[in-house]
Amino acid sequence: MIHHIKGRLTEKSPTHAVIEAGGVGYFLNISLVTFSKISNDENCTLYTHLSIKEDAHTLYGFAEKSEREIFRKLISVSGVGASTARVMLSSLSSDEITAAIVTGDVDTLKSIKGIGAKSAQRIIVDLKDKLGKIEGLEQNILTFSNNSARDESLSALLALGFTKNSVDKVLNNVLKAQPDLGVEGLIKEALKNL
Repeated sequence: MIHHIKGRLTEKSPTHAVIEAGGVGYFLNISLVTFSKISNDENCTLYTHLSIKEDAHTLYGFAEKSEREIFRKLISVSGVGASTARVMLSSLSSDEITAAIVTGDVDTLKSIKGIGAKSAQRIIVDLKDKLGKIEGLEQNILTFSNNSARDESLSALLALGFTKNSVDKVLNNVLKAQPDLGVEGLIKEALKNL
């Protein structure tokens, strides 16, 4: 198993990256989240997952170990292949997927292209108990998703015209740094970062 690849980034697109290490160019399939986290610097490190099938050996790259672990958990679910897992990780961050699974949020999972109600329910049933054991994931996801001040702030910011994905990320970052903020404080801090 190839754990990670560290080398010179020679090519980058929203779907793949090529890293040259030891004179060999490695083609890695990546998610949009990883694409946004890879800087255009020459030196790059991606954690990898190697998928071996009869007709292909496919390498997947991830900017963080937690994203790779979620990917591996997702492909362990019956009916969820590597392509579907990559689409999921391109649509939502690892933390958002974990929060949706842990809280049983079928609608969030259904919002991802290719995931229907049955698939979303199967993912939740299969992974709900396993996700607390992933190293590097936020331990306070349940606090974030059940926080009423966060919910009120989210509603207010959506009413101001901001997109749900950007507001979710900013609110989570603010709550990581200052978990005791009230609605007013949360909105003020979020507006500074939106």
